[in-house]
Formats: sequence, C-alpha cells, structure tokens
Amino acid sequence: MPMELAFEALGSGPPVVILHGLFGAGRNWTHVAQSLAAEYRVYLPDARNHGASPWAESMSYAEMAHDVLALIEQEALQRPFVVGHSMGGKTAMTLALSHPNAVAGVAVIDIAPESYTGQFSSYVSAMRNLDVAGAASREIRRALAESLGAHAPVDFLMQNLRRERDRFDWRLNLLATGLCMRDLCDFPAALRDARYEGPALFIAGAESDYLQPASLPGIRALFPGAELARIADAGHWVHADQPEALLCGLNDWLREACALAQN
Repeated sequence: MPMELAFEALGSGPPVVILHGLFGAGRNWTHVAQSLAAEYRVYLPDARNHGASPWAESMSYAEMAHDVLALIEQEALQRPFVVGHSMGGKTAMTLALSHPNAVAGVAVIDIAPESYTGQFSSYVSAMRNLDVAGAASREIRRALAESLGAHAPVDFLMQNLRRERDRFDWRLNLLATGLCMRDLCDFPAALRDARYEGPALFIAGAESDYLQPASLPGIRALFPGAELARIADAGHWVHADQPEALLCGLNDWLREACALAQN
C-alpha cells in the first residue's frame, strides 16, 4: 500500500515534484523550489522513512514510486515533471518507467540506473551507534566526525536530528534504511526492458563519480531521448555545491519540455 507522504508546495503553474536523496528531506530543496516557484507549482515531499513522512519496514523503489504516484493522484496533478536527486532520481526513473503516462518528463540528478557501492551503510551504523537522547548537538557532531572521517557529510547527516522534550532523536528510520540498503544501492531489475519515451535530463556533478559518460548507453536504453549535462565544480550534492548552475539547467529544460508538452 502506498504511504501518504508529508510535503510542502509553493508557487503556481505547471506542476513539478522534486524528490530528495537518501538521508535528505524535501526541505533540502527549498532554495531550488523557491526559485522555480516563479513559474511552476513545486511539490517537496519527504520520502517514506525520511523527514516528516511515516515510517515503514520496507522502502523499495517500486514502493517509493507508488508513494509519489499516490501524491500525484491525491493532489490531482496533471502529468507533473519529476526531478530527483540520487535515491530520489532512482525513484523518479522507476516512476517514469513503470507509469510513463503519469509524468511529463524526468530530470535525474547525479545518479544512473545502475548498482552502486558506497559509504551509506557506514553512515547508518555510525548514527545508530550513537546515544543521542541526552547528548548535546555539538557532541553528536563531533562523534559522527570521529567515526566517519573528515570527508563524510556530517552537517548533512545532522539535519536528521530532531529535539523532542529536551531530548534528541533521529527523524530518519535508521533500522529500515539499514535493512533496505542493498535495494537502495541497486536499481530494479524488473525495469531493465522498460522504456520511457518522454523528455529526460540527466545532470552530473563534474566532481562526482556517480554519473559518468560511460553510463549514457545504459541510460539511453531506458530513456531514448535522454540528454546529459555536467555542472562544473559540483560534487554529488549538486544543489548545495552549484545551486544557480543547477537552476539554470533545470529552467532551460523545463521550459523546453513544457513547450513540447503543449504541442
């Protein structure tokens, strides 16, 4: 069963749904959404087990795509454009490939329809191993940095910390995230023969290893009309590293895709 996702919405115009990545929340994309809201109605949902959305034991890409489809139907959105980063990008691809008539186009940021290995499991383990309830936020930050090393996105992970009744807890469902990590790092095998013929933009951070030119043949096997853009001086978190360059690319693509949809 799909879950009813928490979300924020702003602006008016053609609908755009932005899907955040693992360990994130819709609010991570507020700056981008505020800029797009001049021309679009922008929706920022929290994925299941993230932010203010409900928790669940499982979080496959098929399930998360159904959650987004339920939001589209609940809000009576007419074929929105779906933008997704990392985990959200895989969710966006899954939605487009499994329900191609539900979306007008997809923009996928720094991820490909491939399997990945990385440090995400170590992030979950480090967060679960901390007794955050009675600790101060600076102590939690220091402990995460010591556990994960200098290059870990500690400040980003700390955004999952919430205070309730003078005690800290994690917004993120760490148990489910850890148990589902293999699926989250993979891409649904059931979609290998699917096709999405609509507009598709893939944006890579030039300093990131997640989306390389070598991935393009596999991308175009699923998304024949895919365009690939690279943003200079941006790592995996493109929206944090180069927000204006990302906005420029998204705006150009959205305007072109909107014009195509109206013809």
